[in-house]
Amino acid sequence: MCGRFTLTQSPEALAEVFHVQQLLDLEAQYNIAPTQTVVTVLHNADSNKREFQKLRWGLIPSWAKDQSISTKLINARAETIAEKPSFRSAFKQRRCLIVADGFYEWQRKQGKKQPFYFRLKDEQPFGFAGLWEKWTNPEGEEIHSCTIVTTTANELLEPIHDRMPVILAPQDYDLWLDPQEQKPQALQHLLSPYPASEMTSYPVSTVVNSARHNSAECIIPLDEQNSSLNQLH
Repeated sequence: MCGRFTLTQSPEALAEVFHVQQLLDLEAQYNIAPTQTVVTVLHNADSNKREFQKLRWGLIPSWAKDQSISTKLINARAETIAEKPSFRSAFKQRRCLIVADGFYEWQRKQGKKQPFYFRLKDEQPFGFAGLWEKWTNPEGEEIHSCTIVTTTANELLEPIHDRMPVILAPQDYDLWLDPQEQKPQALQHLLSPYPASEMTSYPVSTVVNSARHNSAECIIPLDEQNSSLNQLH
């Protein structure tokens, strides 16, 4: 699964990587958690261009009675999104990129959970495969929400967790965002594990376990933090 991620790049860098003209009003986020607002890329049908949109993380299907279901729908399994009632409509018509530059996963070991940080070796931002939905609450307010598609772990993730978020290659962004492409079989091949050879990971401090912590400390390698502590003593 994917339950926390980061977005620390500048608005200018994001606009360049995702070929979007607008600049976001954005601060570095080191510990993005479910129900928070995330940056996404959508296809604008009117302009036929990509645009940034901020959505709520945790999908609320259009038929949901209330938004509490969203905490259970922060991820969508690639193997079943074409059939699951919560996702199949969005998979056909409302796909997006969820913008990130790293994510966390936890390894269970001797009764404890050790967080690891994963990113691309070139440290560039990337797009998770995402789905989005519109839902209207009882007060008539329209809420736009999203979910991250996950797949089986690659060789880098496998020792830590058996699932990972789908990271799309830049050359696949247009196909994923294309509203005219509604055949699952044309899209399913995109939802494979990202090459482990292009990624890196390292353990980080358990400060990231609490969503209240949102600072660069979250992504500092654990061995660097331990070295600093040893020097102090």
